[in-house]
Amino acid sequence: MSSDTIGDADFAHLQQSARDHLWMHFTRMSSYETADVPVIVRGDGAYIYDSKGKRYLDGLAGLFVSQLGHGRTELAEAAAKQASELAFFPLWSYAHPKSIELAERVANYAPGDLNRVFFTSGGGEAVETAWKLAKQYFKLTGKPGKHKVISRAIAYHGTTQGALSITGLPDLKAPFEPLVPSTFRVPNTNYYRAPIHGDDEAAFGRWAADQIAVAIENEGPSTVAAVFLEPVQNAGGCFPPPPGYFERVREICDEYDVLLVSDEVICAFGRLGTMFGAERYGYQPDIITCAKGITSGYSPLGAAIATDRLFEPFGKGDTTFAHGYTFGGHPVSAAVALTNLDIFEREGINQHVRDREGDFRATLEKLLDLPLVGDVRGAGYFYGIELVKDKTTKETFNAEESERLLRGFLSKALFDAGLYCRADDRGDPVIQLSPPLICDQAHFDEMESIIRSVLVEAESKL
Repeated sequence: MSSDTIGDADFAHLQQSARDHLWMHFTRMSSYETADVPVIVRGDGAYIYDSKGKRYLDGLAGLFVSQLGHGRTELAEAAAKQASELAFFPLWSYAHPKSIELAERVANYAPGDLNRVFFTSGGGEAVETAWKLAKQYFKLTGKPGKHKVISRAIAYHGTTQGALSITGLPDLKAPFEPLVPSTFRVPNTNYYRAPIHGDDEAAFGRWAADQIAVAIENEGPSTVAAVFLEPVQNAGGCFPPPPGYFERVREICDEYDVLLVSDEVICAFGRLGTMFGAERYGYQPDIITCAKGITSGYSPLGAAIATDRLFEPFGKGDTTFAHGYTFGGHPVSAAVALTNLDIFEREGINQHVRDREGDFRATLEKLLDLPLVGDVRGAGYFYGIELVKDKTTKETFNAEESERLLRGFLSKALFDAGLYCRADDRGDPVIQLSPPLICDQAHFDEMESIIRSVLVEAESKL
């Protein structure tokens, strides 16, 4: 039992306060009318502990965030030191040392001439920034009609009005419509359910990329500003790009003068074993959006990183990018990010992920012997396990079955068994895994063992 276990009286008070006042994110609040709200009080390495002292393996790195794991006092000390010197100052016409140092550091990591770093508080704000930048850039360069955005089906890009418009998940968008107009969807790279091309993954990738050109032609090249793509698409359960996919996308964007935005809110800072996912897959974006792992979650921070070409019209005359956030590039967050990146280099985190990713995949692929497991896919420390009703036909679950399997059983059962991860049905039902980048074989084995036991029980219930 942990020394910070909460006593019965305090626990009861916390539970009542949570029910009365705390509105949790993406949460079916009625679930806690009678059940206890899980209260996480501490983290240590790859593990988290609840208010009763129970330990869980953090199989999702919080929310694709905790790259270096929990309890890193060096990062906490960096935050405290900066807060004691300069706790806050905005980047509105002024700067502070840590924001300057971090901008240079991030630009040096980024591929090509992505040298201009616009800080935000998080990932959704970075996506908003990228879209606004794309629209104003084309207005300044004589192509004012370019404002539309193309993204992929089932892709998630954020919850703000603009980012949600770019998101390709109809059920997430419906409660908030009408949203920002002028966004359009193309097929994603879910090769497991590829409608054509059989065993030819490269041909499927070429087809999927070419659908972007079709969409641009359908909308009119003079109206399309940008394509937003994740290196590995998260929603739907980790869709890596087929061979040649991004090479073809880059050709299409160059042909039509459309900006390629690499949305790396999840995929940057080690998740795929490189600082940026574009580096892993060998393509050059015009903008990278990032957040999450830049601080390993010890303080909120995001960024949109743009090329020198996109910055050029803003660097002369009276032109202004009239956009910003109060906490974008916060001094404490910037100081934490710099220390986080120091640890990345000192401990060889990216190399560790590249060295271990094959073992992680192999361990998860052991689950393919279970009747419910149809596919295991992903890259680096970022995997999805797709669940199916019939492995031979790849038949998926209907809405009622998915509700009963995922929300009615799997999510709680996995957590009760000691694994924090995500059972998700945005698309076909999947279990998502994205553990801290410090994890090793013992953690992989623990994940596989817990998932196996829970899925065997799920099979009996179905």
